Amino acid sequence: MNSELLIQLDELEACLKATGLWQDEPISAKALTSTEPFCCDTMTFAQWLQFVFLGKMRTMVESDEALPEDMAIAPMAEMVLSEHLYFNAVHQCLKNLDNTIAKSA
Repeated sequence: MNSELLIQLDELEACLKATGLWQDEPISAKALTSTEPFCCDTMTFAQWLQFVFLGKMRTMVESDEALPEDMAIAPMAEMVLSEHLYFNAVHQCLKNLDNTIAKSA
């Protein structure tokens, strides 16, 4: 399961890069202090995926920490990225991750 999740996280990163949603510049430290869901008050959803989600999930998987029992990231993508040219690719990556997490619970 862990190797499958790591592969899917790598696929999400590659997808963000291929679709132009990846940001080369680091995000500000202040933006990372947000307590709002998806840090919606300090960064875009794509930035949250890159700077928060990918790192936290990789750390959890590599450290064999308990994974979220119920994760639903794909619906957020539907809300904020549905008009993006490459929405389907990003959405599919997130659905795959949601499904894999759900199976592991």
